[in-house]
Amino acid sequence: MERYESDTEGEEQETPLLHRGQEDKVQRAPVCCSSRYGLALLSSYGFFVVYSLRVNLSVAMVDMLNSTHQSNINHSDSVCPAHASPARPKHNHTASVYDWDSETQGWILGSFFYGYILTQIPGGYLAGRFGPKWLMGFGILGTVVFTLLTPVAADLGASYLIAVRVLEGIGEGVTFPAMYTMWAAWAPPMERSRLLTISYIGAQLGTVISLPLSGEICFYLNWTYVFYVFGVVGLVWFVLWAFLVFDSPNTHPRISERERLYITNSLKNELSASAGYIPWRAIVTSRPLWAIVVAHFSYNWTFYTLLTLLPTYMNNILGFSIQENGILSALPYMGCAVFAVLSGQIADYMRETCLYPTVIVRKSFSIIGMIGPAVFLVAAGYIGCNYTLAVTFLTISSSLGGVSASGFNINHLDIAPSYAGILLGITNTFATIPGMVGPVIARALTKQNTIEEWQTVFYIAAAINLLGATVYTLFGRGTVQPWAVHTDYSHGD
Repeated sequence: MERYESDTEGEEQETPLLHRGQEDKVQRAPVCCSSRYGLALLSSYGFFVVYSLRVNLSVAMVDMLNSTHQSNINHSDSVCPAHASPARPKHNHTASVYDWDSETQGWILGSFFYGYILTQIPGGYLAGRFGPKWLMGFGILGTVVFTLLTPVAADLGASYLIAVRVLEGIGEGVTFPAMYTMWAAWAPPMERSRLLTISYIGAQLGTVISLPLSGEICFYLNWTYVFYVFGVVGLVWFVLWAFLVFDSPNTHPRISERERLYITNSLKNELSASAGYIPWRAIVTSRPLWAIVVAHFSYNWTFYTLLTLLPTYMNNILGFSIQENGILSALPYMGCAVFAVLSGQIADYMRETCLYPTVIVRKSFSIIGMIGPAVFLVAAGYIGCNYTLAVTFLTISSSLGGVSASGFNINHLDIAPSYAGILLGITNTFATIPGMVGPVIARALTKQNTIEEWQTVFYIAAAINLLGATVYTLFGRGTVQPWAVHTDYSHGD
């Protein structure tokens, strides 16, 4: 087991995660109609639901506020000249509107993450203990139910809406740790970047589609239908997930024997033989893990700041109407989705065909995916009311962020595939903090909604991104860590 014990980059060049000699003996299974890529597509649909339910409030919030419930042609409260848009249908004025100040808005937008942070580590543990399929399924189903109750909660008061959003966060908190646990059993090492980027592109597509669609729903109907429509989409996903997905290749009744052997043989030297043993001390003292923690926290600060407040920025600063707002707010995430998929293909090509060490690939993609967004985010704050450049810079910023999907974002599976769900739970716990405090801080800094105030918000996000890229470059690793393949405490299997 010497190949796993070094924590240096030098040894990694000698030892790819899947040994070439062993890989040649494993008969590759076709991609077309395979169970593993079917799982990737259905999990992508699941993350589409997850992010649709997470971000639709960001657009609906613009229409829920009494201060924005006015003529679409006259945006006198925006910094830049308003954009004319067609008159809204009269029947869309039936929903209630609320007098929430900027501080209350910040708490409502950030409340989701107070629930989300609670189930990160428990989610990784429970997925490993009881299986990830039903944990993820019921987690999203719970979020769907509370989403459908959102209009009722809003009518009852801001505190009720905050409570419902917290409960939604609790349900969604288990999803990423559960899915990482599932991929530990399903993703062959040399297909890891491809499968995971396909899976998690659903998160970007959920943002890309839900932002403009929420804007259109608000425009032609009213904001309550935003929650009803996406709630139904989530119910459909749960039915498909319940009948078509299984925890591992060995429990899947319809997988081909060739694919099952390909997956299990490619993973047999990476998974721990200690089914019931979790090396907590080694995990929490692992430098490679803390490098991922810092990178994940830093990236999410920028990501969540834009995710929750970009529609507000589009409305209050750039003067875009509710209909235009959703479409333009989605552009950055469309670019992010495209770059995420492309980076997955390129990353696995570099590792498998060009024989680049995993650590070099992960760090390179992380640097591009964190420093690039920082530069263009700061630039977006200095173009004034040039609408084209504003949208362009914000789109480039988020698009480059998609590259990190093949960087630190999936590094958990490189350093400890057996405990990937737990590791993701740990890093995502810290990475959820920006979602909790980021919107609150940003709204506190932008009470007057001036361009200078938003420049400060962008500067803070960019600086944190640079910090994360630096720490991950110094301490990130790409090999399976020795504690992740411990065999002295075997309990069978």
